[in-house]
Amino acid sequence: MTDHNQYRTPRALCRLDELSDPGSKGFVDGANGILVVRQGTDVFVYENRCPHRGIPLEWVPDQFLDSSGRLIQCATHGALFLPESGECVAGPCSGASLRKLASYVQSGVVWLGKAG
Repeated sequence: MTDHNQYRTPRALCRLDELSDPGSKGFVDGANGILVVRQGTDVFVYENRCPHRGIPLEWVPDQFLDSSGRLIQCATHGALFLPESGECVAGPCSGASLRKLASYVQSGVVWLGKAG
């Protein structure tokens, strides 16, 4: 289980312009995988772990979105998640959610943690 207290000190993940719109990117933070999804000016950050199987969501690096670019998709079993909430809207874990991580965008940089 992730210790979310480790994100109390903000840490830069990437520049906003490094993310396609829509787009996604994966990161490793210690033993934990993190995924960042951009939809327009909105950015969402989640733990990279499927609530159904407990495995990373992507097979190909940085590809977390379905073919429409609108939903997060688990490559293993096709579950679909809303980027805004992390809620699974289709698949075997329907109703479960991805674990959202505190994040913010400031001066064109995506930060992991809470704004100070």
